Amino acid sequence: MDGLLTIQTNMMQTTAIAIVMLYVGKFLRKKVGFFERFCIPAPVIGGFLFALIHLLLKVGGIATFEMDTTLKAPFMMVFFTTIGLGANIETLKKGGKGFLIFLLISTVLVVGQNIIGMGLAKVIGQNSLLGLACGSITMVGGHGTAGAWGPTLEEMGLPAGEVVALAAATFGVIMGSLIGGPVGSALIKKHNLKPSKEFMTEEVEGTESKVVAKPHLTSGEFLKVLCVIFISVGLGAILKNFLAEHISIAGTPLNLPEYVAAMIFAGIFVNTLGKQETFAIDQRANDICGDIGLNIFLVIALITLDLTQLKAVAGPMLIILFAQTVLMTLFAYFVCFIVMGRDYDAAVLAGGMCGFGMGATYNALANMDSIKEEYGPAPKAYFILPMVGAFAIDIINVLIITGFAQIQF
Repeated sequence: MDGLLTIQTNMMQTTAIAIVMLYVGKFLRKKVGFFERFCIPAPVIGGFLFALIHLLLKVGGIATFEMDTTLKAPFMMVFFTTIGLGANIETLKKGGKGFLIFLLISTVLVVGQNIIGMGLAKVIGQNSLLGLACGSITMVGGHGTAGAWGPTLEEMGLPAGEVVALAAATFGVIMGSLIGGPVGSALIKKHNLKPSKEFMTEEVEGTESKVVAKPHLTSGEFLKVLCVIFISVGLGAILKNFLAEHISIAGTPLNLPEYVAAMIFAGIFVNTLGKQETFAIDQRANDICGDIGLNIFLVIALITLDLTQLKAVAGPMLIILFAQTVLMTLFAYFVCFIVMGRDYDAAVLAGGMCGFGMGATYNALANMDSIKEEYGPAPKAYFILPMVGAFAIDIINVLIITGFAQIQF
Protein backbone atom coordinates (compact mmCIF):
# COMPACT_ATOMS: atom_id res chain seq x y z
CA MET A 1 0.00 0.00 0.00
CA ASP A 2 1.52 3.30 -1.10
CA GLY A 3 2.44 5.71 1.66
CA LEU A 4 2.19 3.02 4.36
CA LEU A 5 4.84 3.52 7.04
CA THR A 6 6.57 0.24 7.99
CA ILE A 7 7.80 0.09 11.58
CA GLN A 8 10.38 -2.63 12.14
CA THR A 9 11.44 -3.95 15.56
CA ASN A 10 14.22 -6.34 16.52
CA MET A 11 13.69 -9.18 18.99
CA MET A 12 14.48 -7.07 22.06
CA GLN A 13 12.23 -4.21 20.98
CA THR A 14 9.41 -6.66 20.25
CA THR A 15 9.79 -8.16 23.72
CA ALA A 16 9.84 -4.69 25.28
CA ILE A 17 6.58 -3.79 23.55
CA ALA A 18 5.10 -7.11 24.69
CA ILE A 19 5.97 -6.47 28.34
CA VAL A 20 4.56 -2.92 28.18
CA MET A 21 1.30 -4.28 26.71
CA LEU A 22 1.21 -6.93 29.43
CA TYR A 23 1.16 -4.17 32.05
CA VAL A 24 -1.44 -2.28 30.04
CA GLY A 25 -3.54 -5.45 30.14
CA LYS A 26 -3.08 -5.76 33.91
CA PHE A 27 -4.18 -2.15 34.36
CA LEU A 28 -7.28 -2.52 32.16
CA ARG A 29 -8.24 -5.78 33.85
CA LYS A 30 -8.48 -3.94 37.18
CA LYS A 31 -10.39 -1.01 35.72
CA VAL A 32 -12.89 -2.77 33.42
CA GLY A 33 -15.49 -4.88 35.20
CA PHE A 34 -16.12 -7.15 32.19
CA PHE A 35 -12.49 -8.31 32.10
CA GLU A 36 -12.42 -8.96 35.85
CA ARG A 37 -15.80 -10.70 35.89
CA PHE A 38 -14.95 -13.14 33.12
CA CYS A 39 -11.31 -13.67 34.13
CA ILE A 40 -9.89 -12.47 30.81
CA PRO A 41 -6.09 -12.87 31.12
CA ALA A 42 -4.02 -9.67 31.14
CA PRO A 43 -1.79 -10.86 28.24
CA VAL A 44 -4.92 -11.39 26.12
CA ILE A 45 -6.26 -7.91 26.93
CA GLY A 46 -3.01 -6.10 26.21
CA GLY A 47 -2.05 -8.24 23.25
CA PHE A 48 -5.38 -8.01 21.46
CA LEU A 49 -5.53 -4.26 22.12
CA PHE A 50 -2.23 -3.82 20.30
CA ALA A 51 -3.43 -6.10 17.48
CA LEU A 52 -6.59 -3.99 17.10
CA ILE A 53 -4.55 -0.76 17.02
CA HIS A 54 -2.31 -2.34 14.38
CA LEU A 55 -5.40 -3.37 12.40
CA LEU A 56 -6.76 0.19 12.40
CA LEU A 57 -3.41 1.66 11.39
CA LYS A 58 -3.02 -0.85 8.57
CA VAL A 59 -6.58 -0.57 7.24
CA GLY A 60 -6.33 3.21 7.45
CA GLY A 61 -3.19 3.18 5.32
CA ILE A 62 -1.14 4.82 8.08
CA ALA A 63 1.40 2.26 9.31
CA THR A 64 2.19 -1.43 9.72
CA PHE A 65 4.55 -3.33 12.01
CA GLU A 66 7.17 -5.92 11.08
CA MET A 67 8.28 -7.53 14.32
CA ASP A 68 11.11 -9.94 15.01
CA THR A 69 9.54 -12.81 16.99
CA THR A 70 12.75 -14.76 17.61
CA LEU A 71 12.18 -14.85 21.38
CA LYS A 72 8.57 -16.06 21.17
CA ALA A 73 9.50 -19.74 20.83
CA PRO A 74 12.02 -19.77 23.72
CA PHE A 75 9.49 -18.23 26.12
CA MET A 76 6.93 -20.79 24.95
CA MET A 77 9.35 -23.65 25.58
CA VAL A 78 10.06 -22.36 29.09
CA PHE A 79 6.35 -22.30 29.92
CA PHE A 80 5.52 -25.80 28.70
CA THR A 81 8.62 -27.37 30.18
CA THR A 82 7.70 -26.00 33.61
CA ILE A 83 4.41 -27.92 33.30
CA GLY A 84 6.46 -31.09 32.94
CA LEU A 85 8.52 -30.12 35.99
CA GLY A 86 5.31 -29.77 37.97
CA ALA A 87 4.07 -33.26 37.09
CA ASN A 88 5.11 -34.95 40.32
CA ILE A 89 3.55 -38.43 40.44
CA GLU A 90 3.47 -38.41 44.25
CA THR A 91 1.33 -35.26 44.21
CA LEU A 92 -1.01 -36.79 41.67
CA LYS A 93 -1.49 -39.89 43.80
CA LYS A 94 -2.90 -37.74 46.62
CA GLY A 95 -5.85 -36.93 44.40
CA GLY A 96 -7.00 -40.51 44.70
CA LYS A 97 -9.98 -41.98 42.90
CA GLY A 98 -11.70 -38.63 42.31
CA PHE A 99 -8.65 -37.25 40.54
CA LEU A 100 -8.38 -40.26 38.24
CA ILE A 101 -12.09 -40.24 37.35
CA PHE A 102 -12.09 -36.51 36.62
CA LEU A 103 -8.93 -36.86 34.54
CA LEU A 104 -10.57 -39.68 32.57
CA ILE A 105 -13.71 -37.72 31.73
CA SER A 106 -11.57 -34.69 30.88
CA THR A 107 -9.69 -36.89 28.42
CA VAL A 108 -13.02 -37.97 26.89
CA LEU A 109 -13.90 -34.28 26.54
CA VAL A 110 -10.63 -33.60 24.71
CA VAL A 111 -11.36 -36.35 22.19
CA GLY A 112 -14.95 -35.18 21.79
CA GLN A 113 -13.92 -31.59 21.12
CA ASN A 114 -11.61 -32.68 18.32
CA ILE A 115 -14.18 -35.00 16.76
CA ILE A 116 -16.83 -32.25 16.86
CA GLY A 117 -14.43 -29.61 15.56
CA MET A 118 -12.89 -31.57 12.71
CA GLY A 119 -16.13 -33.31 11.75
CA LEU A 120 -18.15 -30.11 11.65
CA ALA A 121 -15.40 -28.37 9.66
CA LYS A 122 -15.71 -30.98 6.93
CA VAL A 123 -19.53 -30.84 6.97
CA ILE A 124 -19.45 -27.09 6.26
CA GLY A 125 -16.75 -27.51 3.61
CA GLN A 126 -13.76 -26.22 5.55
CA ASN A 127 -10.23 -27.50 6.12
CA SER A 128 -10.35 -30.08 8.93
CA LEU A 129 -7.41 -28.24 10.52
CA LEU A 130 -9.78 -25.33 11.17
CA GLY A 131 -11.84 -27.75 13.25
CA LEU A 132 -8.74 -28.91 15.09
CA ALA A 133 -7.83 -25.26 15.78
CA CYS A 134 -11.33 -24.80 17.23
CA GLY A 135 -11.09 -28.11 19.11
CA SER A 136 -9.09 -29.07 22.18
CA ILE A 137 -6.11 -26.99 21.04
CA THR A 138 -8.00 -23.87 22.06
CA MET A 139 -10.82 -25.18 24.25
CA VAL A 140 -9.10 -27.37 26.86
CA GLY A 141 -5.70 -26.09 25.74
CA GLY A 142 -6.43 -22.37 26.09
CA HIS A 143 -4.19 -19.57 24.85
CA GLY A 144 -0.93 -21.29 25.71
CA THR A 145 -1.57 -24.34 23.56
CA ALA A 146 -3.20 -22.17 20.89
CA GLY A 147 -0.12 -20.02 20.54
CA ALA A 148 2.14 -23.06 20.47
CA TRP A 149 0.17 -24.93 17.80
CA GLY A 150 -0.69 -21.92 15.63
CA PRO A 151 2.53 -21.94 13.58
CA THR A 152 2.36 -25.74 13.27
CA LEU A 153 -1.18 -25.52 11.88
CA GLU A 154 0.04 -23.01 9.31
CA GLU A 155 2.86 -25.35 8.28
CA MET A 156 0.35 -28.17 7.89
CA GLY A 157 -1.85 -26.13 5.58
CA LEU A 158 -4.20 -23.90 7.60
CA PRO A 159 -3.88 -20.27 6.50
CA ALA A 160 -3.62 -17.82 9.43
CA GLY A 161 -3.54 -20.77 11.84
CA GLU A 162 -2.09 -18.75 14.69
CA VAL A 163 -4.63 -15.94 14.32
CA VAL A 164 -7.50 -18.44 14.19
CA ALA A 165 -6.25 -20.37 17.21
CA LEU A 166 -5.74 -17.34 19.44
CA ALA A 167 -9.09 -15.84 18.46
CA ALA A 168 -10.83 -19.17 19.19
CA ALA A 169 -9.10 -19.39 22.57
CA THR A 170 -10.39 -15.93 23.48
CA PHE A 171 -13.93 -16.95 22.50
CA GLY A 172 -13.56 -20.03 24.69
CA VAL A 173 -12.41 -18.05 27.73
CA ILE A 174 -15.47 -15.79 27.52
CA MET A 175 -18.02 -18.53 26.88
CA GLY A 176 -16.51 -20.89 29.47
CA SER A 177 -16.86 -18.15 32.07
CA LEU A 178 -20.43 -17.36 30.98
CA ILE A 179 -21.82 -20.90 31.16
CA GLY A 180 -19.97 -22.29 34.20
CA GLY A 181 -21.90 -20.53 36.98
CA PRO A 182 -25.35 -21.19 35.47
CA VAL A 183 -24.56 -24.89 34.91
CA GLY A 184 -23.41 -25.42 38.50
CA SER A 185 -26.28 -23.39 39.96
CA ALA A 186 -28.89 -25.21 37.86
CA LEU A 187 -27.67 -28.60 39.08
CA ILE A 188 -27.64 -27.48 42.72
CA LYS A 189 -31.17 -26.10 42.52
CA LYS A 190 -32.61 -29.01 40.55
CA HIS A 191 -31.27 -31.67 42.93
CA ASN A 192 -31.50 -29.53 46.10
CA LEU A 193 -27.84 -30.14 46.89
CA LYS A 194 -26.05 -28.95 50.02
CA PRO A 195 -22.32 -28.60 50.82
CA SER A 196 -20.74 -31.57 52.55
CA LYS A 197 -19.54 -31.08 56.12
CA GLU A 198 -16.82 -33.63 55.55
CA PHE A 199 -13.41 -32.20 54.68
CA MET A 200 -11.27 -33.77 51.98
CA THR A 201 -8.57 -35.57 53.92
CA GLU A 202 -7.62 -36.29 57.47
CA GLU A 203 -4.16 -34.98 56.73
CA VAL A 204 -5.25 -31.38 57.10
CA GLU A 205 -6.43 -31.85 60.71
CA GLY A 206 -4.08 -30.31 63.22
CA THR A 207 -1.52 -29.24 60.67
CA GLU A 208 -1.45 -25.63 61.85
CA SER A 209 1.25 -26.33 64.38
CA LYS A 210 3.36 -28.18 61.82
CA VAL A 211 3.60 -25.33 59.32
CA VAL A 212 7.23 -24.48 58.64
CA ALA A 213 8.22 -21.31 56.84
CA LYS A 214 10.01 -21.99 53.58
CA PRO A 215 13.37 -20.32 52.96
CA HIS A 216 13.54 -17.35 50.65
CA LEU A 217 14.05 -18.10 46.98
CA THR A 218 17.59 -17.62 45.72
CA SER A 219 19.07 -17.13 42.28
CA GLY A 220 20.42 -20.67 42.60
CA GLU A 221 16.91 -22.13 42.65
CA PHE A 222 15.99 -20.26 39.47
CA LEU A 223 19.26 -21.31 37.81
CA LYS A 224 18.53 -24.94 38.63
CA VAL A 225 15.08 -24.68 37.04
CA LEU A 226 16.50 -23.01 33.92
CA CYS A 227 19.25 -25.64 33.70
CA VAL A 228 16.72 -28.48 33.66
CA ILE A 229 14.49 -26.57 31.22
CA PHE A 230 17.24 -26.04 28.66
CA ILE A 231 18.53 -29.60 28.96
CA SER A 232 14.97 -30.91 28.52
CA VAL A 233 14.44 -28.69 25.47
CA GLY A 234 17.73 -29.89 23.94
CA LEU A 235 16.88 -33.56 24.50
CA GLY A 236 13.34 -32.90 23.27
CA ALA A 237 14.65 -31.64 19.93
CA ILE A 238 16.61 -34.88 19.51
CA LEU A 239 13.55 -36.99 20.38
CA LYS A 240 11.34 -35.02 17.98
CA ASN A 241 13.73 -35.63 15.07
CA PHE A 242 14.13 -39.30 15.95
CA LEU A 243 10.37 -39.91 16.02
CA ALA A 244 9.82 -38.03 12.75
CA GLU A 245 12.46 -40.16 11.03
CA HIS A 246 11.44 -43.55 12.42
CA ILE A 247 7.69 -43.46 13.23
CA SER A 248 4.75 -42.62 10.99
CA ILE A 249 0.94 -42.71 11.28
CA ALA A 250 -0.99 -43.56 8.11
CA GLY A 251 2.15 -42.82 6.13
CA THR A 252 2.68 -39.40 7.73
CA PRO A 253 5.82 -38.90 9.88
CA LEU A 254 4.96 -38.44 13.57
CA ASN A 255 5.19 -34.71 14.18
CA LEU A 256 5.64 -34.47 17.95
CA PRO A 257 5.95 -30.79 18.90
CA GLU A 258 9.27 -29.95 20.52
CA TYR A 259 7.59 -28.56 23.61
CA VAL A 260 5.80 -31.89 24.17
CA ALA A 261 9.09 -33.75 23.97
CA ALA A 262 10.62 -31.24 26.41
CA MET A 263 7.69 -31.77 28.81
CA ILE A 264 8.29 -35.51 28.70
CA PHE A 265 11.95 -35.19 29.65
CA ALA A 266 11.13 -32.65 32.39
CA GLY A 267 8.53 -35.03 33.81
CA ILE A 268 11.03 -37.90 33.79
CA PHE A 269 13.58 -35.74 35.60
CA VAL A 270 11.26 -34.53 38.37
CA ASN A 271 10.15 -38.11 39.10
CA THR A 272 13.65 -39.63 39.10
CA LEU A 273 16.72 -37.47 39.83
CA GLY A 274 14.47 -34.66 41.00
CA LYS A 275 13.45 -36.71 44.04
CA GLN A 276 16.96 -36.41 45.46
CA GLU A 277 17.61 -33.36 47.60
CA THR A 278 20.59 -32.25 45.53
CA PHE A 279 18.56 -32.10 42.31
CA ALA A 280 15.15 -31.22 43.78
CA ILE A 281 13.28 -28.38 42.05
CA ASP A 282 11.74 -25.61 44.13
CA GLN A 283 8.21 -25.46 42.70
CA ARG A 284 7.94 -21.78 43.65
CA ALA A 285 10.82 -20.98 41.30
CA ASN A 286 9.34 -23.29 38.68
CA ASP A 287 5.95 -21.55 38.91
CA ILE A 288 7.52 -18.10 38.53
CA CYS A 289 9.52 -19.20 35.49
CA GLY A 290 6.34 -20.68 33.99
CA ASP A 291 4.34 -17.50 34.59
CA ILE A 292 7.01 -15.33 32.98
CA GLY A 293 7.33 -17.69 30.02
CA LEU A 294 3.56 -17.87 29.41
CA ASN A 295 2.86 -14.16 29.80
CA ILE A 296 5.61 -12.91 27.50
CA PHE A 297 5.13 -15.67 24.92
CA LEU A 298 1.40 -15.00 24.78
CA VAL A 299 1.71 -11.24 24.42
CA ILE A 300 4.34 -11.56 21.67
CA ALA A 301 2.03 -13.98 19.84
CA LEU A 302 -0.91 -11.58 20.13
CA ILE A 303 0.79 -8.28 19.28
CA THR A 304 2.09 -9.80 16.05
CA LEU A 305 -1.33 -10.99 14.85
CA ASP A 306 -2.71 -9.78 11.54
CA LEU A 307 -6.45 -9.73 12.26
CA THR A 308 -7.31 -9.11 8.61
CA GLN A 309 -6.59 -12.81 8.07
CA LEU A 310 -9.68 -13.78 10.10
CA LYS A 311 -12.10 -12.40 7.53
CA ALA A 312 -12.16 -15.52 5.34
CA VAL A 313 -12.97 -17.99 8.16
CA ALA A 314 -14.90 -15.91 10.72
CA GLY A 315 -18.32 -17.44 9.88
CA PRO A 316 -17.24 -21.12 9.90
CA MET A 317 -15.25 -20.51 13.08
CA LEU A 318 -18.28 -19.21 14.93
CA ILE A 319 -20.37 -22.20 13.84
CA ILE A 320 -17.79 -24.61 15.24
CA LEU A 321 -17.20 -22.61 18.42
CA PHE A 322 -20.89 -22.35 19.27
CA ALA A 323 -21.14 -26.12 18.73
CA GLN A 324 -18.25 -26.53 21.20
CA THR A 325 -20.14 -24.38 23.69
CA VAL A 326 -23.20 -26.64 23.41
CA LEU A 327 -20.99 -29.73 23.79
CA MET A 328 -19.30 -28.30 26.89
CA THR A 329 -22.61 -27.37 28.51
CA LEU A 330 -24.18 -30.80 27.93
CA PHE A 331 -21.00 -32.68 28.89
CA ALA A 332 -20.66 -30.79 32.17
CA TYR A 333 -24.36 -31.06 33.04
CA PHE A 334 -24.90 -34.71 32.25
CA VAL A 335 -21.54 -36.51 32.13
CA CYS A 336 -19.37 -34.67 34.67
CA PHE A 337 -22.11 -34.28 37.28
CA ILE A 338 -23.30 -37.89 37.03
CA VAL A 339 -19.88 -39.56 36.85
CA MET A 340 -18.43 -37.48 39.70
CA GLY A 341 -21.15 -38.62 42.10
CA ARG A 342 -24.27 -36.45 41.69
CA ASP A 343 -23.49 -34.55 44.92
CA TYR A 344 -22.79 -30.90 45.71
CA ASP A 345 -19.07 -31.15 44.90
CA ALA A 346 -19.94 -32.81 41.58
CA ALA A 347 -22.18 -29.85 40.70
CA VAL A 348 -19.41 -27.38 41.54
CA LEU A 349 -16.96 -29.45 39.49
CA ALA A 350 -19.38 -29.33 36.55
CA GLY A 351 -19.38 -25.54 36.71
CA GLY A 352 -15.60 -25.47 37.01
CA MET A 353 -15.17 -27.88 34.12
CA CYS A 354 -16.86 -25.36 31.83
CA GLY A 355 -14.09 -22.93 32.74
CA PHE A 356 -11.05 -25.05 32.04
CA GLY A 357 -12.79 -27.04 29.30
CA MET A 358 -13.12 -23.85 27.27
CA GLY A 359 -10.49 -21.62 28.83
CA ALA A 360 -8.04 -22.24 31.63
CA THR A 361 -7.78 -23.35 35.25
CA TYR A 362 -8.19 -19.80 36.54
CA ASN A 363 -11.51 -19.53 34.68
CA ALA A 364 -12.58 -22.79 36.32
CA LEU A 365 -11.66 -21.50 39.76
CA ALA A 366 -13.50 -18.25 39.10
CA ASN A 367 -16.61 -20.23 38.14
CA MET A 368 -16.35 -22.32 41.29
CA ASP A 369 -15.77 -19.22 43.41
CA SER A 370 -19.02 -17.71 42.19
CA ILE A 371 -20.91 -20.92 43.03
CA LYS A 372 -19.19 -21.25 46.42
CA GLU A 373 -20.08 -17.68 47.40
CA GLU A 374 -23.73 -18.42 46.72
CA TYR A 375 -24.11 -21.97 48.08
CA GLY A 376 -21.12 -22.82 50.28
CA PRO A 377 -17.70 -24.56 50.20
CA ALA A 378 -16.79 -27.51 47.97
CA PRO A 379 -13.37 -28.70 49.20
CA LYS A 380 -13.22 -31.87 47.07
CA ALA A 381 -13.91 -29.91 43.90
CA TYR A 382 -11.22 -27.36 44.78
CA PHE A 383 -8.72 -30.15 45.38
CA ILE A 384 -9.41 -32.22 42.26
CA LEU A 385 -9.87 -29.64 39.50
CA PRO A 386 -6.59 -27.68 39.87
CA MET A 387 -4.59 -30.92 39.84
CA VAL A 388 -6.18 -31.96 36.55
CA GLY A 389 -6.32 -28.51 34.99
CA ALA A 390 -2.86 -27.31 36.01
CA PHE A 391 -0.79 -29.94 34.23
CA ALA A 392 -2.25 -33.45 33.95
CA ILE A 393 -4.75 -32.68 31.21
CA ASP A 394 -2.26 -30.44 29.38
CA ILE A 395 0.11 -33.36 28.89
CA ILE A 396 -2.67 -35.69 27.72
CA ASN A 397 -4.17 -32.99 25.49
CA VAL A 398 -1.03 -32.32 23.49
CA LEU A 399 -0.54 -36.04 22.88
CA ILE A 400 -4.13 -36.40 21.64
CA ILE A 401 -3.83 -33.28 19.47
CA THR A 402 -0.67 -34.73 17.93
CA GLY A 403 -2.56 -37.90 17.05
CA PHE A 404 -5.49 -36.03 15.48
CA ALA A 405 -3.11 -33.81 13.54
CA GLN A 406 -1.61 -36.88 11.88
CA ILE A 407 -4.99 -38.18 10.67
CA GLN A 408 -6.52 -34.97 9.32
CA PHE A 409 -9.09 -35.59 6.58
